[in-house]
Amino acid sequence: MSQNVVAERYALALYELAKEQNNVQKLVDELRAVRKVINENQDFITLLSSPNLAVNNKKDIVASVFSGVSEPVLHTIMLLVDRKRQSEIADVAKSFIDYANLDNGVADATVYSARPLTPSEAESISASFAAKVGRRSLNIKNIVDSNLLGGIKVRIGNRIFDGSLRGKLDRLERTLTN
Repeated sequence: MSQNVVAERYALALYELAKEQNNVQKLVDELRAVRKVINENQDFITLLSSPNLAVNNKKDIVASVFSGVSEPVLHTIMLLVDRKRQSEIADVAKSFIDYANLDNGVADATVYSARPLTPSEAESISASFAAKVGRRSLNIKNIVDSNLLGGIKVRIGNRIFDGSLRGKLDRLERTLTN
């Protein structure tokens, strides 16, 4: 889980509410979108943090930007704005997603490869690496990195499994120079 205790508390409260209402997956999808919007638009948090803007105006902006999200997500964001914790919105979203993934036995993984993965390759990687981190499956985000030359590099949380040709060459170079 994240290092942010405040975000953890808000996310846990929202997660428990989502479990009660049986709409965890819907909120996961919405919070992924919220997190993406915030991460791609850093000026949005700066705007919401501005002391020159009244809280009601900030809430109006939030309501218009996130008009498509469900009531619990919108109310959580509004609560964060009310309490001057708008900088925590992305962390709350990440923590919520982490709680859902933990309950479902899923982990988010980034797979770096020299070429785009086929669906069967992604499924095979998910099956192989999920067991290594004690999960049932992985949500794979594929990033094409031609510097790898071949093979793959998998990042799951703070663990990295480097089976790329570039990684092997780098390890060989370190061994030979020592």
